[in-house]
Amino acid sequence: MSVVIVHRNPLEPFPYDRWLRDHEGPVVILAARDRFEPFGERIPEGNLGYTHLELFDHDDEVAGRVARLAAEYGATHLIGEHEADVLRVAALREELGLPGARAADVLPFRDKALMKEHAARAGVEVAPHAVPRTAADVLAFAGVHGFPLVVKNRAGFNSIGLRILRDRDALTAFLAEAYGSPRDEQQDEQRGEQRGEQGNAQRDDLLLEAYVPGRMCHVDGLVVDGEVVLAWPSQYQYELASFGTDPGSRVDLALDPGDPLTGRLLELTGRTLAALRRPGGRLRDHAFHAEIFHTPDDRLVLCEIACRSGGGKIREVFHTLFGVNLAECSIRAQLGLPLPDVERAVRPGRRPEPARMAGQVLMMKRPGLIHALPDVPREPWVEHFWLYAKPGQVVPPASGSADFLTVAIASAPSRAECERRLRSLGARLEEQVRIGAVPS
Repeated sequence: MSVVIVHRNPLEPFPYDRWLRDHEGPVVILAARDRFEPFGERIPEGNLGYTHLELFDHDDEVAGRVARLAAEYGATHLIGEHEADVLRVAALREELGLPGARAADVLPFRDKALMKEHAARAGVEVAPHAVPRTAADVLAFAGVHGFPLVVKNRAGFNSIGLRILRDRDALTAFLAEAYGSPRDEQQDEQRGEQRGEQGNAQRDDLLLEAYVPGRMCHVDGLVVDGEVVLAWPSQYQYELASFGTDPGSRVDLALDPGDPLTGRLLELTGRTLAALRRPGGRLRDHAFHAEIFHTPDDRLVLCEIACRSGGGKIREVFHTLFGVNLAECSIRAQLGLPLPDVERAVRPGRRPEPARMAGQVLMMKRPGLIHALPDVPREPWVEHFWLYAKPGQVVPPASGSADFLTVAIASAPSRAECERRLRSLGARLEEQVRIGAVPS
């Protein structure tokens, strides 16, 4: 049994050698070269103990190189856990005749417009939305729903490209950038006869949404043989879209078993997964990451859901809660390997609940010369700590919501105590980080 893994992350969070220690057969990795140095890892040299490891530089190389590696090593399975790869890998499985999810199974989890269509048909509330093909479509939507408006890529991830248009000036700037003209309604009428000229560009890769107020929650878990076997909700204590402007510490925290939101979030996620599952489809074993708004008037509104494990350090927080790494178990399930960690966490007839609470506190990269970074925390409740830069280094702005400067994971007996610990630690991180202007 031979597996080819398309990998688009640093390797530290994905120790395939340990995860697949009982896998009998070659393990072949095709990794993105640009995902190592930004996370403080050296670009790999050699095979690092795997059967074969090679790097790619451009997305258009991937399909051909996967096909070559699959033929060379007699691949029986093809894995791709990054959001940028799940659809491509599913299509390649189909093309190469390998088992696992097909493109049609994965597409509702990648195309946010299709996702909302399926969810809404199942009674899951979603934000009012549209696919704005022209500037006129954007203006019409703004006329109905007002500001703020949210613009995102239909197949986006990591909040990359996410924009919140809070007023008409922001809308005008967006129209100029996206459609080639800063028109308003009056200009649109005056130029109505000139369709097809500049300012009337058409596109279908964007999703436009009415702004949903409230706090964003996320539910992470694992599906095995088509059934949800493990899931738990958390809540971001910050706005994801502010990753490029927020210089402070940001807290993400698991919910208590007794929180009234816990059961509601789990139930909504289960209904959403069922709504997106294709009858007779092959998406049977996968992790998932759902994002759901909790509004001030106590509604739950689906933002989106992915059929892979959550990014950033969500996997490590979940492991602190349950002793289960969602990426590891997703990959092992796809390969038909045992899941002993899941078996220990799940008790028949009972909803699995964490034995302790956990969460993370993080700071985003921001541009400048790093003068000082935090000391490694020594508190016994700090489960993990990472630094992604060094003093003396010049860092660019955060490129997405998982482009961290530093992250710590903490645990506690209760959610309240966990939040207290994370906020205290976050305040210390803010004091110890010093970033200045780059000398000219």
